[in-house]
Amino acid sequence: MLRFTDAQRRTRLAVRHGLHPDHRYPDPVRATRAMTALHATEPATVHLSLHARVDGLDIDGIEAELNSRRTIVKQLAMRRTLFGITPDLLPAVLGSASARVAAAELRRLAADVERAGIAPDGVAWVEQVAAAVLAELGEDGAVETAALRERVPALARRIVFGSGKWAQEAPVAPRVLTVLGARGLVFRGRNAGTWRTSRPRWTPARAWLGTEPSRLEEAEGYAELVRHWLWTFGPGTETDLVWWLGSTRSAARRALADVAAVPVALDSGEVGWVLPGEEEPEPEVSPWAALLPALDPTTMGWKQRDFYLAPGHVPYLFDRAGNAGTTAWWNGHIVGCWVQGPDAAVRVVCRDRPGARARAALEREADRLTAFLGGQVLASVYASPQMRGEKLR
Repeated sequence: MLRFTDAQRRTRLAVRHGLHPDHRYPDPVRATRAMTALHATEPATVHLSLHARVDGLDIDGIEAELNSRRTIVKQLAMRRTLFGITPDLLPAVLGSASARVAAAELRRLAADVERAGIAPDGVAWVEQVAAAVLAELGEDGAVETAALRERVPALARRIVFGSGKWAQEAPVAPRVLTVLGARGLVFRGRNAGTWRTSRPRWTPARAWLGTEPSRLEEAEGYAELVRHWLWTFGPGTETDLVWWLGSTRSAARRALADVAAVPVALDSGEVGWVLPGEEEPEPEVSPWAALLPALDPTTMGWKQRDFYLAPGHVPYLFDRAGNAGTTAWWNGHIVGCWVQGPDAAVRVVCRDRPGARARAALEREADRLTAFLGGQVLASVYASPQMRGEKLR
């Protein structure tokens, strides 16, 4: 078994993720495809992730890819997370990870509907409401959630979900739309708000994509997803893959076998997996710096992160649910985060002492990001303790 060192993994990350300045991608589409999927839970993450990997981009250019050319579409998939992906990956996603999410969301919502006494058959009720939404949208509709609640009264019903201290009352509309979105029947269309907010106009698949998306069979879909993941994040462990996919271990193992993944020995003592022919590392690169947004796919691509993240930094740079805030990178290591002041200028906050050369490179990236943001101050619900300036014990 060939050995793949942590240093070699960090070099591959720099090159394939487009973070090294000599290896940035020429356009948003190729950058998105290279990353397999961009996190899109917060709308601004897509823009910031692309800015980090493509030179010369501006907000309007990214908005055009999302809303006019639609070369990047948002889809609920792995781990019930919203991602930005290229349309060619949709068949694989819809047949595997998204189908799993849709089925799980339907079961949970149906159980809550029955528990609330709305209907004795929760699945039938959800399917009926979902059909009413699709009928209301028709072939070309593009409607915000609030307007849909007015047009489909059942969407305005409120139910309690969760239990104990986690119980909360909420309208049923977002959860019905979650099921429809995960099924690939409706898509998050043009945003009614700014690029920093999430106010999608729900749009039928054919109207948004120009055609009805196809779906691969489950095993074939997972295999295609894993093939992409291995190119982007390999070598990664089975634990990394199961976590990223949000799948069962058996599904991940079957997909690894289907793509003929090759085992390599990692410095951690575990087995990593790469695509056939990908066992040789990339040539070394010069030192590099990068500033990435909260939930960036590089930060969140692996579950076992010790090769680029010191364990002692985790409580400062991640929230308790495991969500990453902004991160500052030097030579493939996370060394801190970045924040903005009232003047919108980006400032790097280091946890390590990376040295004068690193600080100078990080400051250049901060200036580049400040220029991209054009005076706009971003807020994130995933702000880490370090971003909030908290002092942990």
